Amino acid sequence: MESFIKDIPKAELHLHIEGTLEPEMMLEIAERNDIRLRYKSVKELRAAYNFKNLQDFLNIYYKGAEVLKNEQDFYDLTLAYLKKARSQNVLHTEIFFDPQTHTNRGVAFETIINGIHSAIMHAEGKLRISTKLIMCFLRDLDAKSAMRTLEKALPYKDWIVAVGLDSAEVGNPPSKFRSVFERACREGFLKVAHAGEEGTAEYIWEAIDLLKVSRIDHGNHSLDDENLVRELVRRKIPLTLCPLSNLKLGVISNIEECPLKRMMEKGLLVTINSDDPAYFGGYINENYMAVQKALKLNKRDVYDIAKNSFYASFLVKSQREKMIEKLDKYINEMNRNS
Repeated sequence: MESFIKDIPKAELHLHIEGTLEPEMMLEIAERNDIRLRYKSVKELRAAYNFKNLQDFLNIYYKGAEVLKNEQDFYDLTLAYLKKARSQNVLHTEIFFDPQTHTNRGVAFETIINGIHSAIMHAEGKLRISTKLIMCFLRDLDAKSAMRTLEKALPYKDWIVAVGLDSAEVGNPPSKFRSVFERACREGFLKVAHAGEEGTAEYIWEAIDLLKVSRIDHGNHSLDDENLVRELVRRKIPLTLCPLSNLKLGVISNIEECPLKRMMEKGLLVTINSDDPAYFGGYINENYMAVQKALKLNKRDVYDIAKNSFYASFLVKSQREKMIEKLDKYINEMNRNS
């Protein structure tokens, strides 16, 4: 089963590029940019990754992001993730980035996106991995800041497929950003939002009814409301689950509590993703393997989840079908050899 998971073609749809900043790279970039960190070694830095909740994590996450200053930093960060993803047989990935994390400390928007985009272009040619970029707004900041960020992104509409909503959820409902998302829709962006990770099912209702999102990121608490579950199934709105993230942040107390299998049984379109893998102890394959073992998923379950990842993506239909063909080819070869 482990080799089956490692080799199965898949897409990743919930990945924060700032959350792929491994301790080794953080220290390397800090030295390059002459930034002093309180942590003197990789071991000491990894030991600091001991979170009790989302806010504890965000505190160190934003501190780590402060080393990112130059185009080269964003290029190196993005390319390192894309190499790792491709090594885990990710054919397509949709990357979140948080411009406000950087522009609020003086880094130019164009510096951020030029570095990320250059790495994406390099990887598409050299690594044969398809990538789309999603710009997220920090929900613990105000809507005016989000609107200014959206306006900065308008010259780069060809590089950004969608906008999203992330960071501290409780007390920052999706409705806070309704006007920003309406403007993003008029500008031609697709829309996603983190909802129902620590927030209630009501946050998910707001995301789908007020923000008109195409996908819900996390969505754990959708199971608290049967009417919501039925509506998500009816509208075929995918959920991008992040099992190891949920475990590390205390959303679930053990991996057996991951709601993925219950969601599948209810007909929800669910996917597995790594969220912030440098901080949460695993990239996409590690997430698949942890859930498979805990929930006793069989190969058909794993296949369905991988197939969902392509269906839930923002790929055009022809690209999606080609990737599903590769998935089915892999399954057929496995069946012939078994």
